[in-house]
Amino acid sequence: MSLQPIEKPADEAWTVGKIIDWTTGHLRKHGSDTPRLEAEILLAHARRCPRIQLYVQYNEPLSDDERQVMRELVRRRAQSEPVAYLVGHREFFGLEFRVTPDVLIPRPETETLVLQVVTLAKQQPRSRVLDVGTGSACIAASVAVNVPDAIVTATDLHQRALDVARENAVRHGVAERIRFLEGDLFAPLPFDEQFEIIASNPPYVADGEMETLPADVRLHEPAHALRAGPQGLDVISRMIAAAPAHLAPGGTLLLEIAPEQAAGVRAMLEQSGAFDPPRTIKDSFGQDRVIAARGAPS
Repeated sequence: MSLQPIEKPADEAWTVGKIIDWTTGHLRKHGSDTPRLEAEILLAHARRCPRIQLYVQYNEPLSDDERQVMRELVRRRAQSEPVAYLVGHREFFGLEFRVTPDVLIPRPETETLVLQVVTLAKQQPRSRVLDVGTGSACIAASVAVNVPDAIVTATDLHQRALDVARENAVRHGVAERIRFLEGDLFAPLPFDEQFEIIASNPPYVADGEMETLPADVRLHEPAHALRAGPQGLDVISRMIAAAPAHLAPGGTLLLEIAPEQAAGVRAMLEQSGAFDPPRTIKDSFGQDRVIAARGAPS
């Protein structure tokens, strides 16, 4: 792929504005849904400045080093590498999280889950909160930041993901308030440990749907955090079976789901006999996104 316009300016110097315009067009041709935004994020990263500063630097020329960095970023983005991995961070719930290819990139849909957890945790002092499959710790750290008296535990099967999670906890000043445990789902917990809130954004993509995902997701984000069996419910079914043993009396299980899974997950919860009738919460796009179910009295 040639990025000759960035490497060799024509008659005029390539300014911030010209680079943004050229990159926007180039990324649009390569399938980006938000080419202007991506162009600005990449250029701000190349210039090591906040994105908002680009507007006051609009007529400034790029240095040779900045053009070289930008050229490589644009090349990689045009090959579907996610912007968040290229720049190393993503904003989520008003906080900035470090991300690497070892963790899923936090998405706005998951903010629906976090908002529910934060709301519940604020209703009960010193709520014990468990984030299962924490990844970047976007759930655990967001809860810890927004509910200072919450007692947060986070588990993940992969050590590299936990390394990223711990880094984000340090970044947001909550490392001393989150206990990180390595293992599959509830396995690293003592068998009798209980929580007022158990939350998870588990893998929920059906095997047959993996090839239909956008290229940046399919080719670059960790498949183990996405794929979940023929119907996308393998991990969710395991969580529904195991969660009651770790729910405190009156505790709530909250699961992020795909919208088309809502009826099936509600049925699984009802059939388990371990939960009160579940409720479904819509995300900011109006889609069923979170299932919440309180543990039934024993």
